[in-house]
Amino acid sequence: MSDAIVTALLELADDHLVLGHRLSEWCGHAPMLEEDLALPSMGLDLIGAARVLYTRAGEIEGKGRGEDDFAYLRDERAYRNCLLVERPNGDFAQTMLRQLYFAAFMEPYWKAALGSSDAVVQGLAAKALKEVAYHIRHSAEWVIRLGDGTAESAARMAEAVVELHGYTDELFLSSEAAQAAEAAGILPGRAALRTAWEAALKPVFAEAQLDWPEKVWPQSGGRKGEHGEALGHMLAEMQVIARAHPGAVW
Repeated sequence: MSDAIVTALLELADDHLVLGHRLSEWCGHAPMLEEDLALPSMGLDLIGAARVLYTRAGEIEGKGRGEDDFAYLRDERAYRNCLLVERPNGDFAQTMLRQLYFAAFMEPYWKAALGSSDAVVQGLAAKALKEVAYHIRHSAEWVIRLGDGTAESAARMAEAVVELHGYTDELFLSSEAAQAAEAAGILPGRAALRTAWEAALKPVFAEAQLDWPEKVWPQSGGRKGEHGEALGHMLAEMQVIARAHPGAVW
């Protein structure tokens, strides 16, 4: 049972670390100064959550591994993040829609996690809820601004929907490990959150003049370690210092 709990926590942590790193890639490259600050700030929120989850996973595992080991010393196939968060940033429309998709899922997830039987998860949920509320507001404003903006921005946002919506189904799938954590009351169930997720997103889509996709070809495999090549490139860059200087401390 403990192995399953560790894996379930790593799935959640990997989601947050990978998406947090993706947002950090905008630092110095965002289209305006405000976003040069906002995107890395949201990334830090996500990475902070990942740190807590990695540490808790290491405590339960009891093999002496900590957050740095999980973040920097695992290969691509050992990562268990969903495919949505590893998608390349693309243009600004894709980044903002990806963020909205994920944040709109995590809000009801963290609300449900307030009742976790694990005190660490429960405490993280209380903190993360405050952060994810801002993530939703910020990304939703941009989705609306671009979707209901110029012909160019509207076309790019519509393209982002086509590019990303098929990856959202994996958010609601619980792996065998996650099912064990759910049965133990440590993590909330995922499937039941779809209604709240759609209720949060559909008004945004309507205001942004975007059509809600009714039929998509769902993409999955991240929970099994089956990733696209983009994750390997990202991890190579993220892990290079830790692997070049093993055991180094600041």
